[in-house]
Amino acid sequence: MKALKLRDLTIDELKGKLADLKSELFNLRFQLSTGQLRNPMRIKEVRKDIARILTVIREKELSSEEKI
Repeated sequence: MKALKLRDLTIDELKGKLADLKSELFNLRFQLSTGQLRNPMRIKEVRKDIARILTVIREKELSSEEKI
């Protein structure tokens, strides 16, 4: 997921995607512990996507504070 696409979304949409990714990360970790995970690199991708979303949310919060 690219940061440019994320910046076009609203904060509520970003928080929804964040919740989805966190639940996916939980499921991936569960699959890893039970030995059912087929693509272990997906954990790394999801973690980076979560970080990107958190960064964009913070940028939007800071830009809205500057406008006040």
